[in-house]
Amino acid sequence: MARKKIVVLTGAGVSAESGISTFRDSDGLWENHNVEDVASIEGWYRNPSLVLDFYNARRAQLAEVRPNAAHLAIASLEDDFDVTVVTQNVDNLHERAGSTRIIHLHGELTKVRPENCCNDMDGFSEATVFDIGSDSIHIGDMAPNGAQLRPHIVWFGEAVPKIDAAIDAVEAADMVLIVGTSLQVYPAAGLYRYAKAGSPIYIVDPADVPVRDPRITHIKDVATRGMETFKNLIKSAN
Repeated sequence: MARKKIVVLTGAGVSAESGISTFRDSDGLWENHNVEDVASIEGWYRNPSLVLDFYNARRAQLAEVRPNAAHLAIASLEDDFDVTVVTQNVDNLHERAGSTRIIHLHGELTKVRPENCCNDMDGFSEATVFDIGSDSIHIGDMAPNGAQLRPHIVWFGEAVPKIDAAIDAVEAADMVLIVGTSLQVYPAAGLYRYAKAGSPIYIVDPADVPVRDPRITHIKDVATRGMETFKNLIKSAN
C-alpha cells in the first residue's frame, strides 16, 4: 500500500527556536536593518556591499545554530509518510535534521550565483549555483562567467521560481501541515488553498490564523511543542 503524502509548509517560526531571528516580529526590521535594504532586489541595486555583508553574517550565524525538536519531528514523519517539505526559510536546518525532499521557495542561504543569472529556475544548474557553506563573499568575487556573485536568495521584487513545484506537491497531498508561518507572505501564503477537498490541514503557530477553512485544525503553540501535539493527533487518528 502506498504511503500517505504529507506536505509540510514551514516558515520562520520553525527556526526561531534554534535562534534564527525573524523580521516580522520586530516592526519590519531584520537584525536592525530595514528589510527593503537587505531583502529586496532594489536594495541589491542600491548597495550590494551592504547586502553581501548582511548575508555573510547570516551564514556565519547559521553555522552556529542547530536544528531544534520541530525540525527533527518533521524529519521523523518520513518514517511513516511520503513527506515533502516546502519552506519559506533559507536556512539548511531541515536538511541537517534529516528531511530528504525539500523545496526552498525563497532560495538557500549557503548558496550563491552570478548576479546576471537567472530569472527562472530553468537557468539554475550545478554550473551556476555554488554552495559556499558559511564562507563570505564580497564585491569583486566573481563567478566563472565573470559576473559578480550574489546570494542565491529570492528577494522581494523577484519571481518565486519553485512555486509551481510547491503547488504540484500540495495538490497531490493527502494532508497538509503548516508550521511557523504567518500566512501573510504571498505567494506562499496561498499554497494551502491547493489542497484537495478532502485533505485535512493542520496549522502549528502560537498566533491567531488569518484564514478560515473548515479543514483547518489550529494547534496554537510554538513549533517544538506543537509538533509533539500534531504527532499525537495523527497517531490517535490512525
